[in-house]
Amino acid sequence: MADETSAKKPAFKRPRRESMSRVDTAWLRMERPTNPMMITGVLMFDEPISLAKLRKVIEKRFLAYTRFRMKPVETPGGMSWQDDEDFDLDWHVRLSALPGRADQKALERFVSNLASSPLDKTKPLWQFHLVEKYHGGSALVSRIHHSYADGIALVQVLLSLTDTSAHPEKGAPLAEAWLKQDGAKVARRVGAVERYAKLGTKMLEKGMDMYRDPTLAGVLAKEGGDIARELVQALALPDDPPSLLRGKLGVSKRVAWAPPLDLEEVKAVGRACDCTVNDVLMATAAGALRDYMIERGEHVEGMTLRATVPVNLRPLEHARKLGNHFGLVFLDLPVGISNPIRRLEHVAECMHQLKNSRQAIVAYGLLAALGMAPAAVQELALDLFSRKATTVATNVPGPQQPLYLAGGKIREMMFWVPQTGSIGIGMSILSYNGKVHFGLISDAKLVPDPDGVIRRFAVEFEKLLYLTLMGNWEQPMDSVAAEALLS
Repeated sequence: MADETSAKKPAFKRPRRESMSRVDTAWLRMERPTNPMMITGVLMFDEPISLAKLRKVIEKRFLAYTRFRMKPVETPGGMSWQDDEDFDLDWHVRLSALPGRADQKALERFVSNLASSPLDKTKPLWQFHLVEKYHGGSALVSRIHHSYADGIALVQVLLSLTDTSAHPEKGAPLAEAWLKQDGAKVARRVGAVERYAKLGTKMLEKGMDMYRDPTLAGVLAKEGGDIARELVQALALPDDPPSLLRGKLGVSKRVAWAPPLDLEEVKAVGRACDCTVNDVLMATAAGALRDYMIERGEHVEGMTLRATVPVNLRPLEHARKLGNHFGLVFLDLPVGISNPIRRLEHVAECMHQLKNSRQAIVAYGLLAALGMAPAAVQELALDLFSRKATTVATNVPGPQQPLYLAGGKIREMMFWVPQTGSIGIGMSILSYNGKVHFGLISDAKLVPDPDGVIRRFAVEFEKLLYLTLMGNWEQPMDSVAAEALLS
C-alpha cells in the first residue's frame, strides 16, 4: 500500500520557459560594467502618489506581460526566458527618498546612480523606484533591461500603466486611442518604412550568412548586391574623429534633462525650413554639443560626429508585443558648422538618404547574427561599430494629452537609452502633452557635467526659431538667407 504522505505530495512543476530571440540575446550579451544595458526612465507627478496604488497598477497592468515575471537563463539551445519561482514584488517596486532639498539636481544624482548600477541577473531585470516628496509631488524611476524590449515597445508598456483621467471609470479600457490614431504618423516620424518590415525576416537569415561568409559573395549573388553594398558602406565608414566626447569609459553615469520646448514652435520651424520635427531636434542637439565642445577648448571647425539612431521596423500598434525590432542608422551631427540653418539642412539631407537606404535592416541582421556568435566575435564587432559613432540619439513621440498613473497627473517624462561598446554619450528626445523633453546621459569621465550640454538645448533652438521668424515667410528659410541675417 502506498504511503499516504507521498501520495498527496504535489507533482513537481517545471518553471515555464520561452526561447529568447537572437536579437534580444545580442542586447543581453552587450552588457558591460561601463555600459549597463538598461533603459532608464523618470515620470514626474504634480501630486504625491502612494506606494500601495502603484503596486496595484504594476500587478494588474505591468505583470500582465508574463515576461516581466521571467529572468534570462542559459540553456543548451541558447538563452531563454524562465519564470522566477522566487518572484518578490517588494524587490522590484521600492520606496525611496531624496536627501536635502529634493530638487531636480538631487533627482538627477539619484537617477545617475541607478543608471550606473547593473540589475541583479538572478531576478527579472527590472525595477521601479517611487521617490517621495519631489517638487510637491512624486517621481517614479524605472529601470528595464534592453533585452526585454526596445525603447519604442517599453514606452508603450509604461503608457499602458496610465489613464486619461485621475479617476477612470471601473472597467474602462486603457488609454490606447492616441496610439491607434497616430500610429502611422509616429512610425513615419521615427523613420519606419513599410518595406523594412517586409524585409525583416529575410534579413534575419542574411545576418547569419554574412557572419559565416565575410567575403559577402553569397549575399551578393542572392540579393543582387543591394543589402551587401549597404553593409560594405557601413563597415567602410571611418571611425568618428577624436574629441573630448570619446575616450576610455568609467563605470559611473551622469544624467540631466532640460526645460521642455513647445512642440508647436518646433513644428513651425520644421515647416519654415521644409524639414521634419526630428530633423529640427537633431540639429538642435548638434548645436548644443558644438557650443559645449567649444567652451571646453575643442577645435570643431569642419568636424562631423555621428549618432547611432534606432529605426522602428514594425507597425507601432505591435510595439507592446515586446522584443527588440529595430535597426540602427548612422546620422551625421555637423558640429563643425556654425550656421544653425546650414546645420539643419545637413541633418535633413542625411536623414533623407538614410530613409531611402537599407542600413537599418543591415544592422538588424547583424544583431541577429551576433546573438548567436562566439563572445570574441561579438566583442570585435561591437568595438568596430561603436568606433564609428560618438553618441546614441533617439526621438520617441509620445501622447499629446495629459496622462495619470495611480491617480497622479504626469507633469513630465524622460528616458535614457543605454550606450554600446565604447560609446559614452546618449541623447534622448521625448514629446508629451504639447512639450518636447530633451535628456542626456554621459560617462562621468567624458562629460561630468551633462547639464552643460542640456542647458544649451533651448538656446540653440531659439536661434533656429529667431531665424525663421526673421526670414521671408513666403519661401522656405535656407542657409543663404540665414547667413544674411547673421552677418
